[in-house]
Amino acid sequence: MRITEKGRHPIHMRMINLEKRIGDFQLKIDDLTIEEGIIHGFVGANGSGKTTAAKLIMDIIRPDAGRIDYGGLKLTDITMTSQRPYLLHDTVYANLVYPLKIRGRKIQEEQIRELLAMFHLEDKAKQYARSLSSGEQQKLSMLRAMIFEPKLLIIDETLSNLDPGSVDQFEKMILDIQKRKPVTWVMISHRLSHQYRLCDRLHFFSQGRVVASGTGKEILFESSKPEIRRFMAKEMIKKEIP
Repeated sequence: MRITEKGRHPIHMRMINLEKRIGDFQLKIDDLTIEEGIIHGFVGANGSGKTTAAKLIMDIIRPDAGRIDYGGLKLTDITMTSQRPYLLHDTVYANLVYPLKIRGRKIQEEQIRELLAMFHLEDKAKQYARSLSSGEQQKLSMLRAMIFEPKLLIIDETLSNLDPGSVDQFEKMILDIQKRKPVTWVMISHRLSHQYRLCDRLHFFSQGRVVASGTGKEILFESSKPEIRRFMAKEMIKKEIP
């Protein structure tokens, strides 16, 4: 395990001189470190590059230049959920256990039942997964991502449209995981309160660049960066004006 300077977490992954152009948009990340065992948040306006960066990490798209140093991680150690999850044309149960099956892991039936019951899906185990409501599909995709205990989880807006009770449950699960056996998370969410509560470190994206990294307090409340101040001012206006 490689260690960074004293007092910091081990390096898990680095994005170095990374570039990706999609139409008129260009992502350009000079050097972004995703440290191991903590919860990271990608913050910024729509179209700032957060999801593009996540897709590069997942190898869904390839960079035009630069590289990602995975620090020993394999792509099978990483998973990603999205706001519009992709579900197999199969039952809820089959979707949930799929990550275990393809990795040759043992299926713990009691664990499966407990997870489904926790999010009120126990009576829908045999139901066609794509017939679930959008909120239920998001819950299923989150459970499917967490069930095989990946080393890096990227959560792209999956929690954003869930009911408050389910969000609270997933936040508790995430924090419980971090207490027992910390893994690395990248959370992308437009809910700043959610990011502030959960994330150990935020990375602020603006027009395809990472302009600042730091704690939630440093980024959301103390930054002198004009891009961040403008973003926060707009977020405050959104809350005040319906």
